Amino acid sequence: MSSIVSYIVSNSQLPRLSVKNTIALLKEDCTIPFISRYRKELTGNLDEVQIGDIVKFKEQYEVLEKRKKAILKALVEQNVWTSELEQKIRDAKDLRLLEDLYLPFKKNRQTKAERARQNGLEPLAKMIMAQNTDAIESIASKYVKGDLNSTEEVLEGARHIIAEWINERTDLRNNIRYQLERFATISAEIVKAKETEEGAQKYKDYFGWSESLNRIPSHRLLALLRGESEGFIKTKITIDVDKSLDKMESRLIRSQGECAIQIRLAIKDAYKRLLWPALRNEALQQAKEKADDSAIAVFAKNLKQLLLGAPLGEKRVLAIDPGFRTGCKVVCLDAQGGLMYNETIYPHPPKNDSIAAIKKISSLTDAYKIEAIAIGNGTASRETEALIKKVRFKNEIQVFVVSEAGASIYSASKIAREEFPNYDVTVRGAVSIGRRLQDPLAELVKIEPKSIGVGQYQHDVDQTKLQKALDSVVEHCVNAVGVNVNTASKSLLAYVSGIGSKLAENLVNYRSVKGPFSSREDIKKVPRIGDKAFEQSAAFLRIKGADNPLDDSAVHPERYNLVNKMAEDLGQSVLSLIGNNPLLKTIDLKKYCSEAVGLPTLQDIIAELEKPGLDIRERAKVFTFDQTIKTITDLREGQLLPGIVNNITNFGCFVDIGIKESGLIHVSNLSDGFVRDVNDHVHLHEQIIVRVLDVDVSRKRIQLQLKK
Repeated sequence: MSSIVSYIVSNSQLPRLSVKNTIALLKEDCTIPFISRYRKELTGNLDEVQIGDIVKFKEQYEVLEKRKKAILKALVEQNVWTSELEQKIRDAKDLRLLEDLYLPFKKNRQTKAERARQNGLEPLAKMIMAQNTDAIESIASKYVKGDLNSTEEVLEGARHIIAEWINERTDLRNNIRYQLERFATISAEIVKAKETEEGAQKYKDYFGWSESLNRIPSHRLLALLRGESEGFIKTKITIDVDKSLDKMESRLIRSQGECAIQIRLAIKDAYKRLLWPALRNEALQQAKEKADDSAIAVFAKNLKQLLLGAPLGEKRVLAIDPGFRTGCKVVCLDAQGGLMYNETIYPHPPKNDSIAAIKKISSLTDAYKIEAIAIGNGTASRETEALIKKVRFKNEIQVFVVSEAGASIYSASKIAREEFPNYDVTVRGAVSIGRRLQDPLAELVKIEPKSIGVGQYQHDVDQTKLQKALDSVVEHCVNAVGVNVNTASKSLLAYVSGIGSKLAENLVNYRSVKGPFSSREDIKKVPRIGDKAFEQSAAFLRIKGADNPLDDSAVHPERYNLVNKMAEDLGQSVLSLIGNNPLLKTIDLKKYCSEAVGLPTLQDIIAELEKPGLDIRERAKVFTFDQTIKTITDLREGQLLPGIVNNITNFGCFVDIGIKESGLIHVSNLSDGFVRDVNDHVHLHEQIIVRVLDVDVSRKRIQLQLKK
């Protein structure tokens, strides 16, 4: 275990003991949310990000070790194993170095060098590299036989062997890597045959583009690669070739005779045919991985902000999925999101039956005691919002415009069909809009994160890595908020620490047969929830109105006796401790410290008793767009407008200002100073004021500036 700990410590710079204990917990099938929250004494108070890094480097180490074993096995089978080579392989710290060490022993197809060896030219190649003779052409003439018809063919074959040796030298490969990492340029040119096609205009900004490979922003590299994959542009990577060749010659050539001439030719061949294609592709792949990581990080940040969006809470909602020709789908939901009623109204063209629509909305809000209205932000959203403002309600009703992103994906999904088997996709979509207002997290977990549309180039990045990162974000958000085990859907429960999809299904089935859970202890009765699953999940599952008030808190059941002891020492009940901040402040936490429980855990317990089950999210707030702006042609330079941030990228953020087209606040227009991270200045779904800088109606582009 010491080697994996050393590897992780060297890469993460985290304390050795923290890493060692975290690995032990991971091997016991503990989850990241559980470890970071309930094993702080063992980890040294590491947070979820740090524990996630340990998991990442642990997986890297395991991949590296697996490859080492495979290579060593192959070397033994080829009878080329040596103890010195094995030691070099075992000492390798990354896959790139490992593959360089193995390169000379790979079983390749019939190469030019291999054919030359079969023709008996390896001794000649060694003589050339020794550079101890000036009569190499004379010596080469003695090899003219069989398939070799001339001295030049003989020398060419020897150079092929030398080129392969050059290609296999780690020091020479690393020198070209250094040139690529520090000085490579990536450029793009239009594919002439495609220049007039409509799709090419998307990449107009990149025609004739050139930039340093190691400094190109992730979004630009991904755009270039997408344009190349679509056939509109061709990219090229370049470095100073002469500089690289001179460096190789200085290391390989020690004379000025005939041998030097042959080596120089072999160097050029090795560079052009072997080294450059492989290392150029390697450099581009590394740049792509770096761009992927950056794009995935942006998507993950956006998703986290979206999932932790402000909920309205348990209130009755009338939700509307707006439309023109097909009408507006209207649903009424109870406080738990249950569908009570659905209907279609036609207030907009071509029917224009707004009077009947207003009457229907008014009667439904009365009949179902509606407390808020949610309107989808898609087609006909502004017109529907204007219609709602004409309705005279008996009671005050808040009106919200809700993002529809991904609602159509949910409405056609298996989850939606299981929830509403007797309703079509339009009704399911309206229900989703209403539930998003009540609790964004509970509803959005039902949708594939990639379909929510809050990232940049999400379809161009490594999909496995993206899925893993987004699943991790969803897991973090669900466990940070906590879940009501008696109302949560199967989709939501599946993300709870230690649960997963199968146990989530078992929980829901048990609940539907036996009725609501009355205590956390009841959860143990669910089939296949053993001690480990209960340990990992219990504190994240909340039970409203339980006999034990701690069952509706983030206090872990394993610490209930500790809380009971605190209450007993104060001569109080546990219930009287909850929310009693003056009394809680009198507790001497050091008195309750033990080998298993330290101050970090005790401080968490007190914080939870002060505000048990506190929702970390803000509450939903009503927002109104400028009603005079209906299309892009209504915009004028210098206007100040209210807007909602609807996407964040590395190059800025997009803002919904109430029309079809979103405006862009470029990073340069977010602040007067340098912007290191867009998220330092705006957050997803934040309500902001923007100034219109420029409007390009033909390209449907709007440039905005953040107004502080």
